[in-house]
Amino acid sequence: QLQLVESGGGLVQPGGSLRLSCAASGDTLRGRTVGWFRQAPGKEREGVSCIVYAGGGANSADAVKGRFTISRDNVKNTVYLQMNSLTHEDTAVYYCAATEIQYLTFCPVEGTEKRYPYWGQGTQVTVSS
Repeated sequence: QLQLVESGGGLVQPGGSLRLSCAASGDTLRGRTVGWFRQAPGKEREGVSCIVYAGGGANSADAVKGRFTISRDNVKNTVYLQMNSLTHEDTAVYYCAATEIQYLTFCPVEGTEKRYPYWGQGTQVTVSS
């Protein structure tokens, strides 16, 4: 059974950076698309970024384009989310999620939660001065 564990969250000042990691165990991320989602207090969970297994295909929500970069190391079975120029609006619990093995070539970000059956427990990101 695939298990995902997020790490790298914490408290950061506005304008700062964090790098989140999503490490997989129990099974491989080969062939799976991985997405990052976030849920702020009182808000619904939303898609942030996603990346397919091969070819570098990735996508990001408009709110984070130009600031967040998703990447993956298929040898280490890990996906990363580099977050720069953080603002208070980025404060949320961040989750990574993975699809079944599908070898997708494109991943939309919005409205795709149901495509991801495997989820991590989340990591808190707080942007505050």
